[in-house]
Amino acid sequence: MSPVGWLEADWAAPRGVRAGVTTRAGGVSTGPFATLNLAAHVGDDPAAVATNRARLTAALALPAEPLWLRQMHGAAVVVHDGVRRDPAADAAVTFAPGRVLAVLTADCLPVVIASRDGARLGLAHAGWRGLAAGVIEATVREMGVAGAELVAWLGPGIGPAAFEVGAEVREAFTARDPAAAEAFTANSRGRWQADLYRLAQLRLAALGVRSVSGGRSCTFADAERYFSYRRNATTGRMATLAWLAASAEGTAGGTVRA
Repeated sequence: MSPVGWLEADWAAPRGVRAGVTTRAGGVSTGPFATLNLAAHVGDDPAAVATNRARLTAALALPAEPLWLRQMHGAAVVVHDGVRRDPAADAAVTFAPGRVLAVLTADCLPVVIASRDGARLGLAHAGWRGLAAGVIEATVREMGVAGAELVAWLGPGIGPAAFEVGAEVREAFTARDPAAAEAFTANSRGRWQADLYRLAQLRLAALGVRSVSGGRSCTFADAERYFSYRRNATTGRMATLAWLAASAEGTAGGTVRA
């Protein structure tokens, strides 16, 4: 049995904050979901998904079952209260140790945000619709911390070379912020190559968040490591997880840095 694939976030997070993203390795799913699909809504065998989630929890010695969201590609944020399960939202925040936040992605951008004092944590599912709708702003607002006191990490998402969009997507951003035009490059087909990483960086900068890491991996280009909806419409999902540890922890066995 291969180890669960896990890439620890490489960022300026305070001690006791854990975050990272899974890869495709270490699960039991087959076919287009091979092997560590963690999404229950994509057509995979429910028993395989349950096994994959149990393997993830065990491999990382998670303090609790992750809060799995019913993601809507919007800007709704939920506070993880330790009780609620399966809420319809695209972001979650927590102010208590041991409560594990999770978002599922296969091209959309996961954004982890932590307060510098290690007391507050947020995690957003930020595809282009969520970014345009303000999911990052909504997450920071729910955290109740000034941007200058936050640090952020951008997990793996589709890169600009692979993310072709129409004019309506560009207009959804530039209508609100003309500076967003720098995140779009015209191509020879009369469409645009969109840089999700840059769009997220611009939104974070506007909030005063200066410490932003990540933004280097393309899910579309790395088929061995990542699922990609744009590359394979029927596919699995990675999970980005984040939690506040009750005390400083070491990294799990087999962990590498992203």
